[in-house]
Amino acid sequence: MVLTFLDRYRDFGLLILRIGIGIAFLFHGFPKLVGGPDVWARLGENAGLAFAAVPAGFIASFAEFFGGICLILGFMMRPMLVLLVGTMIGASYYHITAGSSHWHSTELAILFFSLMFIGPGTYSLDERFKKSGQR
Repeated sequence: MVLTFLDRYRDFGLLILRIGIGIAFLFHGFPKLVGGPDVWARLGENAGLAFAAVPAGFIASFAEFFGGICLILGFMMRPMLVLLVGTMIGASYYHITAGSSHWHSTELAILFFSLMFIGPGTYSLDERFKKSGQR
């Protein structure tokens, strides 16, 4: 088949994906995380969680920033992906109710959900710790 020689680089491709999306989320989440309670409240309200806007906004900001770090390192990736999927569902809710045509958050929710099944790959701290624990 076409380009099947790339199969042997599957884990390298996953590393590139993790690093690229992780860096984007680091830069996307940092201003929200340091924005404080006013920013967190707005994020929580936008996600339809007015009853707990500040904590929800903080969790979303935390997930974006530290989720970026976890993606880059491949460390504690699956637990963090659960938070990222929830965050992207909240962002999707906001975009849908605002009548926006931006589907990026929905696409990212699908990507993060898929990565929960795929895992971090060979080039990750999770894989290194798993191997060192098997000795």
